[in-house]
Amino acid sequence: MFISTQELEKIYQDDSVLILDARSYKDYSNGHIPGAVNLDLFSFHWVDTSQKGLVSFGEHMRKILSYAGIDENKKIIFYDDVTGMLAARGVWMCLYFSHSDVQMLDGGLSKWTKENLPTETESTIYKPSNLTTPLDPSIIIGFEELNEKIGKVTIIDARSPDEFDGTIPRAARGGHITTAENIDWNNNLDDSGKLKSDSELESLYTMDKESPIVTYCQGAYRAAHSYLSLKKLGFKNVKVYLGSWGEWGNKMELPIEK
Repeated sequence: MFISTQELEKIYQDDSVLILDARSYKDYSNGHIPGAVNLDLFSFHWVDTSQKGLVSFGEHMRKILSYAGIDENKKIIFYDDVTGMLAARGVWMCLYFSHSDVQMLDGGLSKWTKENLPTETESTIYKPSNLTTPLDPSIIIGFEELNEKIGKVTIIDARSPDEFDGTIPRAARGGHITTAENIDWNNNLDDSGKLKSDSELESLYTMDKESPIVTYCQGAYRAAHSYLSLKKLGFKNVKVYLGSWGEWGNKMELPIEK
């Protein structure tokens, strides 16, 4: 799920490869990998994970990914500034649409430019496609199912400690989902913005690799990054709580801790 700058340099001009810049259009227009299309994933928060809401999410995102040119015949590569949460969200969404040939650029555009690899400022025109692959419900969870499974799954809160303990609420309530463990997603990265080594990641994620795990944050971006890190280590049963604290913290009937 991760590709190096050296590997991407060899294939970025291939017609079978679609590169997506997951940053804002402003950042994209200041310079991007040649041929990359812009898909600002931070624009697509989703805070309704009822059964109906998850169906709508699938329909909505299928149209967006298809418009960006994603289909099952292309190799998909996402990037942002570093090995970041925006690119991770893109990879996770492709996996949700059963598109397994997807990766994110390790080190992001920061590493790409430091190595004096080419960039351009002219926007790439979209070539819409038709993504027809089925959804994979095994990697997503909504609030109703998660509420029923509290105490039966390991819940990882990928937010900052201040968000976790309620100092920074970012919803009607501050705190965290009952039984959640705080592992800040920033700990997945080294000082250069690359993903840490497997041994370093394993010192963070010490739980049983066979146990069911749910990751969440504020809007399922940092949670997607933690999902990819866990999958890289060989964890078998990992889901992302799509609504995350943006939904859970505003539903007064759901259990929280501080």
